[in-house]
Amino acid sequence: MKLNRYELQSRTQWTEAGIVLPQFDPGAMAAETAKAPAWVHFGAGNIFRAFPAALQQRLLNLGAVKTGIVVAEGYDYEIIDALFAPHDNLSLLVTLKADGTIEKTVIASVAEALKVDSTNARDFARLKEVFRAPSLQMASFTITEKGYSLARGDGSPLPDVAADFKAGPAAPHSYIGKLAALCYERYLAGALPLALVSMDNCSHNGDKLCTAVTAFAKEWTENGLADPGFSAYIADPAKISFPWSMIDKITPRPDTAVKQMLLECGFADADGSITAKNTFIAPFVNAEETQWLVIEDHFPNGRPPLEQAGVIFTDRQTVDKVEKMKVCTCLNPLHTALAIFGCLLGYTKISDEMKDADLVRLIETVGYVEGLPVVVDPGILDPKAFIDNVVQVRLPNPFMPDTPQRIACDTSQKLSIRFGETIKSYLHAPGLDVASLRAIPLVLAGWLRYLQGVDDAGRLFDCSPDPLLESTRKRLASDLPGLLADAAIFGVDLHEAGLAERVTALLAELSRGPGSVRRALQSI
Repeated sequence: MKLNRYELQSRTQWTEAGIVLPQFDPGAMAAETAKAPAWVHFGAGNIFRAFPAALQQRLLNLGAVKTGIVVAEGYDYEIIDALFAPHDNLSLLVTLKADGTIEKTVIASVAEALKVDSTNARDFARLKEVFRAPSLQMASFTITEKGYSLARGDGSPLPDVAADFKAGPAAPHSYIGKLAALCYERYLAGALPLALVSMDNCSHNGDKLCTAVTAFAKEWTENGLADPGFSAYIADPAKISFPWSMIDKITPRPDTAVKQMLLECGFADADGSITAKNTFIAPFVNAEETQWLVIEDHFPNGRPPLEQAGVIFTDRQTVDKVEKMKVCTCLNPLHTALAIFGCLLGYTKISDEMKDADLVRLIETVGYVEGLPVVVDPGILDPKAFIDNVVQVRLPNPFMPDTPQRIACDTSQKLSIRFGETIKSYLHAPGLDVASLRAIPLVLAGWLRYLQGVDDAGRLFDCSPDPLLESTRKRLASDLPGLLADAAIFGVDLHEAGLAERVTALLAELSRGPGSVRRALQSI
């Protein structure tokens, strides 16, 4: 079986292989979308193919909508050429369930796949046409938090951003500059309404997107490069909205074991590759079954009925609470703890770590004992039930090929929100004492021990990519007290919080030689 529309016509071979096919005509869907696009999505990676594209497929199968998604890739154009074009915009979603069952589904909800490239006359002209369409309701994004960045660490504009500020919307090169130029097309077409919906896994994601787009509108308007009303259009919530959202679904890189399973069932297009920009791609995407998407219900031009596919629509305050519940207590802190100690103990699969009683005790202490007393309860999801699902179903899933090394990426950027917020709550909540915290200080000390790049058996390992990796290593060696005072990393000054001495002592304990990490874990 080859992954293309022609092969889908021979439905029997797919059914016999246990692969679920779309219950709609992909060609008719693409034609309807060409006439009246309703949803454009930026970011054509694995999370898009496994989640938003699958959601729209459910609506198409139900007959709730007739149009699909126009996907636009603005970072790695090779994804379009090597993945979408050869396979008629189809993907194979492999859902790896904790009970060992595997669900294989051809995702056919992508109507078009375009490059967000102002030098590509055909694709950029088509994107402008999509943005001028009165039918367009939503532009969504999974471009990572870095995609919204306009400045370097010192606050100076990135070179392509600075150039776009001066040149205007005619032929921008920065990602947000190109988005702003497309929004300008919509403004010129009659100031049509639209929701710009970040689905990236970062706090207050809608505000990050809003800040970035607003900066371009302001610069272009003030410098006479855009119509004077453009900036007001972007700032008018009745015209352009930037809803907050919380997304939760694990989509690891394409796994070799999944590839082999697909080959054995007759699926011939299982080969993957790595692009020049180091993106791991394959015609299939493997993902866990559990997923959550909670979105602020603010859509000036209407929206797809995604609640029929399981999306929760609510108000901004509730989205914020759900995000804090997940990121500060119920999932992300547990993931980071497993990532740090998994690397130190030589693990290469998260699921294998969940067979380690010491590590399970660590994350249960982080979540249930130290997190739940100060958890933000959103009301629409039960925090304890959420942790139960994480600890009992999601993390132990042996069929999910996720690794501590992947989760350990950019840890310096994660500690402040994943642990700092809980520490702050202990400092201010009546009846709680920060001195009672044991697991969280151990995780912070574990990260410092991880920076040494030596595991618990004394073997060297490569730390995962992190923008502060080298600078924190230097500070660890030369100025540990100063590092522990850095609230930008830890969320609080650990000296002022009364935890610096504890973290320092734990670091010393973790650094006593082979086996010291294991002994420290056993003391929890």
